[in-house]
Amino acid sequence: MSDVLIRCEEVGKIFCRDLRRSLWYGVTDIASDLIPREQRTLPKRSTDIQLRNQEFWANQDVSFEVQRGECLGLIGRNGAGKTTLLKMLNGLIKPDTGRIEMRGRVGAMIALGAGFNPILTARENIYVNGSILGLGRKQISRRLDEIIEFSELEDFIDSPVRTFSSGMQVRLGFAVATLLLKPDVLILDEVMAVGDIRFRAKCYRTINEMMHSAAVILVTHTMPHVSLFCSHSMLLDKGRTVFPAGDPNLAIECYNELLNPSDETPEGYFKHLEPPALAVNTEISATRVSNEEMVYLDLTVECSEPVLCCYPRVTLFSPDDRAVIEWNSLRGESSVSLAAGTNHLRCTLGRLPLRAGVYFLGAALFNEKNGPAVFITRKCNQIHVVGNATGASECQFSGDFSVSQG
Repeated sequence: MSDVLIRCEEVGKIFCRDLRRSLWYGVTDIASDLIPREQRTLPKRSTDIQLRNQEFWANQDVSFEVQRGECLGLIGRNGAGKTTLLKMLNGLIKPDTGRIEMRGRVGAMIALGAGFNPILTARENIYVNGSILGLGRKQISRRLDEIIEFSELEDFIDSPVRTFSSGMQVRLGFAVATLLLKPDVLILDEVMAVGDIRFRAKCYRTINEMMHSAAVILVTHTMPHVSLFCSHSMLLDKGRTVFPAGDPNLAIECYNELLNPSDETPEGYFKHLEPPALAVNTEISATRVSNEEMVYLDLTVECSEPVLCCYPRVTLFSPDDRAVIEWNSLRGESSVSLAAGTNHLRCTLGRLPLRAGVYFLGAALFNEKNGPAVFITRKCNQIHVVGNATGASECQFSGDFSVSQG
C-alpha cells in the first residue's frame, strides 16, 4: 500500500519582471480573490491562463509524487524554478495553477537563516520556531539539549543569531528542521553547500536515518549527492519538467547534456531516455568488517534486453562523499555479459585497508568504455569498518566478477 506524503499535480507559478506592474497585478488579483469562489472560474492548467505584459512562468505544469521512505532529487541550472517550487511546497507562496497535497509535519530549510530572528539568541529562536510549529514549551525543552549538541553551538547558544557565521546558521537550521519537529516531510535546498566536512557527514547520516520514516526532497548542484541519497530525480529547466521523476543516473546524464549540449543530441533526447537495465537489489556479505576480512558485493540486475559487453565498477565512498577505493573493470580490460531477465553478479572486493568508520558502496555498469551507464545504484549497503589501518591506496580491479542468470 502506497504512503504518498507529497503530491504535485500540474503546479504552476507566475512572476512579473517589472516591479511596478507586479504591484498593480497583485492589487487586481487580490480584488478578484474577493469574489466568491462559486462565482468565478479557477484556472487548473497553464493553458487556461493568458500571461499579461512582463509576466513569465517560474514553474509550469510540474507533477510528481514522493512516498514515505523515498528521496526526490530536484536538479537543474540556476533559475530553473527549483526554489520557487520548494516555497510552494512549504506554503510560503501559493501556486497559480494545479494542486499540492502534503501529509504530516513538514520541516524545511529553503533559505540560509530563514525563519530566524537575528536579534534573538539561538536558544530563543529554537523556542520561537517550535512555537510556530505548534510545539509546547515542555516539548521543546525535552529536545533542546539534543539540538544544541547536534548543532555544536554549546558556547554560542545564548548569542544573537546575527553574530553567527553562515556555517553556524546552517547547523542551527538543520538541527531545528530535523530534530525539533521530527518531520514526515523534509525539504532541503542546498543546505550542504555551507559547512565543514565533519558536519556535512553528520547531516548525511541524519538524512539516511530519516528516509526510513519520512519523504525527503533534496535540491542540490552536487551530483554525487543525487546518486548517493535519491531514490528518483527530476530535472527542471526554465520552470518546466525536462526529465520527469525517474532514475537518478538518467536525470544526471540529462543534466550534464543540458549544461554541455552536443551536436549529436537528438530531438526528444531527454523525454525518451530509458535504461536497458535496473539494479533491483544490492547486498553486502557483511555490514561490519575488519581490515583483514574478505568482503563481497552481490548485485541482482533485471535487464529488459541483453547487454553483451558491459564493464562493472564499484566505488567505496567516505561519509563526506569522497571515493576512497574503486574496483574498475575498465582498467582491467575485462567485461561481463547480461542476459534478458534476472542476472546475479558477485564482486569480490577483498580486504579493505581503511581507517575505522562508516563507508558507502556505489555500483555501476557501463555498456561500453566511456559510454552511457546501464545502471548506477543511488547507494548500496553501508559498511562499518572496524580496524586501525592508516588509509587506502587506490585498488585496481582484479577481474573477479562472477555472473549467473535465472
